[in-house]
Parts: sequence; structure tokens; C-alpha cells
Amino acid sequence: MSDILYLAWCYLRFHPLKTFALTLSIALLVYVPVGLNIFVSETSRQLTLRAASTPLLMGARGSRLELVLNSLYFESDLARPMHYGEIEHVRQAKLAQLIPLYARFQADGRRIVGTHVDYFSFRKLVVAEGQLFNIAGECVLGADVAQQTQLGPGDTILSSPENVFDLGGVFPLKMRIVGILAPTQTADDRVIFTDLKTTWIIEGFGHGHAATKGLDPNENDPAHDPSIPRANEITSENAANFHFHGNQDRYPVTAAIALPHDEKSSTLLQGFYVGDDSLAQVVRPAQVMEDLLHTVVDIQHYLALAIGTVSCATITTTMMVFVLSLQLRQREFETIKKIGGSQLRTVAIMATEIGIVLSIGILTAFLLIAATHALANTATEWFVQWM
Repeated sequence: MSDILYLAWCYLRFHPLKTFALTLSIALLVYVPVGLNIFVSETSRQLTLRAASTPLLMGARGSRLELVLNSLYFESDLARPMHYGEIEHVRQAKLAQLIPLYARFQADGRRIVGTHVDYFSFRKLVVAEGQLFNIAGECVLGADVAQQTQLGPGDTILSSPENVFDLGGVFPLKMRIVGILAPTQTADDRVIFTDLKTTWIIEGFGHGHAATKGLDPNENDPAHDPSIPRANEITSENAANFHFHGNQDRYPVTAAIALPHDEKSSTLLQGFYVGDDSLAQVVRPAQVMEDLLHTVVDIQHYLALAIGTVSCATITTTMMVFVLSLQLRQREFETIKKIGGSQLRTVAIMATEIGIVLSIGILTAFLLIAATHALANTATEWFVQWM
């Protein structure tokens, strides 16, 4: 038996290109349908899980999908934000608890999410090191952000300006890191959380000054006076000098997580924003994700049909390669017969070659499947970001 295995292996090693092509074809034949199913299943699970835990979302009228992706995964950019006054309007109606979100700016390539401390209890986020933010200018890092930047409590991180020539708008702010969140394997690991007022300061609705002696915050805004430098960090010494201008109800938020008190409150809240004349909308994230997944499943059906067709063609081609190889090796088989090899031994050599190719191909497919299992979470994040 060892001589048959040796001869089969020598033949495959002598024809590496042919062996590689056959092995790869078999590996892909096994892996592609299984890998696709793993990816779709993991995507469905993650999208459904996070969406199902969020009862309602408020946001500016527009794309429901963009609103959900921006609010749940902090990936998609909204065309326009919603006024903070909409949140206060619902609060006064006492229909739901609202958690505002403002996810527009970035720091070192990571999304900055302005919110309220209620968000952490809602998402069941735990502080692994340090504490939650208490005042404007403080921030908490997600687990992935902390690991990638190697920053921790006591360090600072600078927000990124959207346009270096916009002197009167978005202003880089040095935020002090006060805590790091425990890993959750969700989008919360990849963002920087801060107070809602901090994001408004970054946008320019609030500011302080490096030299404030003699300035009265109640007088006209001196922010555009080039002789008075802005403070780019909020400290205990200048915190009292930071102030806001304009009507807070007109300040922007990208969304608000709505937690209705009961089913009746939920129905009333959604009814308030049914009309086309409303500037805001209330959506059920679970329903939006379900509609998206229906589209993904439909695409999967078409892909499965295409994969089936390609698989049939691959199997036919593989069989043809072995048949042609059998014909081309007639002189080789005659030589084996002349030196005393039986017909059965020749068949055994061919069968062993096929077995080796199949074994390597299937093993490669299993390795790819295992890698897909391990990277399914990252692939889902890429899929959400691509959308």
C-alpha cells in the first residue's frame, strides 16, 4: 500500500499546477455555499439582535435605513440631523424615555458619539477602567479604540476638523479620556463616547477662550475676533468660561433612542410623526432590518443558483481532467504492467491520486470555513459599512 501512495504522491508533485488547480476547485466547491450561508446567518443574527433591543428610533425624515445604521452601528452618515427640540417635545408629552445621539464627528479616524449616560445602562455597557464622563470635554473609549490607540484614563484625544479652512465652524477639541468600556463585540467597541454638549462645542455652538479676563459671556459672541484665541481643551480652570449661543432646541442630533412606557405610548409616538409634513420620523429598527434582510435573502437565492451552476461546471471539468489524464498516461500504465504491476494496482494508483486531491481540497475548505466563522463578525461590520 505504501508504494501505491508513494507513486500517487510523486505524480501529483511532478504536476504541481494541475494538482493546485484541482485542489482549489474542490476547496471552493465545498467552501463557497457553506461560507455564504455562514456570512448571511451571522449578518442576520447581528443585525437582528441589536435592532431588536432598540424599540424605536427618532430622526430627521429621510432614509430609514441610513437612520438605523447611523444610530445602531455609527457607520452611515445622515444627510441632515434632527433638531434637539423634537426630543424635548416628546419628553414633555411623557410618552417615552429618550436617549439622544449625535454621531457626526471623528477623532483619529474613530467616530465620536455624543449621548447621555443613560445610553450605557440601556446597552448594558460596563466600564472596565476609570469612570463615565461627568462634564463636557470628557470621553470614554470603546474597547477596540483603547486597544488600537493604546490610550487610557488620563490621556487626551483630539477631535478631527472636517475642514481646516472652516475657521468659524467645526473646531478641534482636546478631550480628556476618563474611562474604557469592557468589550462587547458590538459597534460600541469601535467608537468614542462623550457628552452631547461636547459634540455641540466641537461643532461651534459652544466655546471658551484661552484668555477671558474682561470678557462677558452675556455680551455679543467674540468667537470670530482673531485677537481672542479659542480654548481647545476644557479644564477645571476654564470650564466656567465655556458657554453656548443660540436656541438649544435648534441644536442638532442625529437620532434619539425612544423607550416608550407602554404599547399605547409607542403607538401614540409613532402616530405623531406619520404625516408627510413632519420634519422628523419614528421607525422600528427591527422592522427596517427585517426589510433589509429580506433583500439579502433574495440576493442569496440568486447567488445559490449561480453557485449551483458553477459547481456543476466545475465537477464536469474536474471529471474531464481525470479522464483526459487517464488517456494521456496509457504508456505509463503499460510500463507498470510490463514490470509486473496488475490492472488492479494501476486503478489503485489513480484512485489514490483522486483521494489525495479530494482530501487536500476538503481540508482546505474546512480551514476556510473555520476562518469564516472567526471573521464573520468583521465581515458583518464591513457589510454594514459598505451599505
